[in-house]
Amino acid sequence: MSENPFQEEINSDYEVISTKEEPKNKPDTKTIIKHAVLFLLTVFFVTMTGANFVGLDPVLFPFALPNTTDLLRGLLFAGLLLGFLTVHEFGHYFAAVHHKVKVTLPYYIPIPLGIGTLGAVIRIKERIRKMHKLFDIGAAGPVAGFIVAIVVLLIGFATLPEPDYVMNFAGHDELKEYVAQNGTYPEHITDRTEQGVLTIGNTLLYTGLASLFDNVPPMWEMYHFPFLFAGWLGLFFTALNLMPVGQLDGGHILYSLIGYRRHRVVARLFFTLVTALAGAEVMPFLNSYLSGYIDLPIVGWIAWALILLLLMNKAFRTDRGWTYSMMIVSLAGSWFYSYLVGGIEPGQASLIWLVWSFFIAFAVGVEHPPVDFEEKLTPTRRVIGWLSMLIFILCISPNPIYMN
Repeated sequence: MSENPFQEEINSDYEVISTKEEPKNKPDTKTIIKHAVLFLLTVFFVTMTGANFVGLDPVLFPFALPNTTDLLRGLLFAGLLLGFLTVHEFGHYFAAVHHKVKVTLPYYIPIPLGIGTLGAVIRIKERIRKMHKLFDIGAAGPVAGFIVAIVVLLIGFATLPEPDYVMNFAGHDELKEYVAQNGTYPEHITDRTEQGVLTIGNTLLYTGLASLFDNVPPMWEMYHFPFLFAGWLGLFFTALNLMPVGQLDGGHILYSLIGYRRHRVVARLFFTLVTALAGAEVMPFLNSYLSGYIDLPIVGWIAWALILLLLMNKAFRTDRGWTYSMMIVSLAGSWFYSYLVGGIEPGQASLIWLVWSFFIAFAVGVEHPPVDFEEKLTPTRRVIGWLSMLIFILCISPNPIYMN
């Protein structure tokens, strides 16, 4: 899932569309040209939108063109991010080819917003009937992409300039003043005069790696550094794809590890966790909006409960026992996270988990469809599978990216 950050790779979803015997994995010239055009468009959009993130004097694409320096920095960012996406998708592709499963070339998804792409996706064009084939195709993408993202991130950490490098940025006057006086980055946001500060959510893996290096910029300045930003996005997109539900890579992997019945329970519990995070995100918006119409403290919670009922009904196929019990668990989780843990401060929610709650319920599904032949995986595959689940935990963030 591939995987936007907020998107269908957002990145590696699979779709069963045919079981006919046809020549496999020999794309014709027309098909190759179509995929190449999508790739080149994606390179262009990621370069132009990326220049707005990693540029020293950025402009907002597509309303204006960046200068040559920022254009080159945007191109570097595009190369790093699309390098990760390409390795991820071709990991799936070559695993499918190895198992003689019919598969398309990666479809890159360009968009002139955000980071310039919704990711990339391949399509499996026949039913996968054996467990080990399902596992290999599902795991190959995130494992290969994770390695690339780690390498990119480590290069970024190892080549960090001194903090006074921020003097090259446009704006950031208070930050520059602090760095000039102290020679280090501040711990908290200093310049609150700008319309918004893009803040990247921390993760266990990023925090651990950052602690090994000096001059690491704070999370609200990290997006200016092409290697750090592309590496972080690569790890986070990997985590999104490793969510253990439905037709996502993590769904394939966990299903292969524990089988249909156990995966069904775990996937439903995990979806409930995602909706609990979504509730914590959306409550400040609902309370702020609805308070202008209805002056009741719980009106936002009532509105979210109705939305949650729709999601749970769809996700659990109107299984009333699961629907109502998990609604209670989800609402309790949102309340606990919001009021006892500290939750998400107003104005700092990305709403990504709300989007993914709908995406899982209505697109990829919660439960994984059964394969014809369930078999126990080899020890090596099982180790890789559980390491993949660990990667998910290390690379996910409760509040991934937001405008402060």
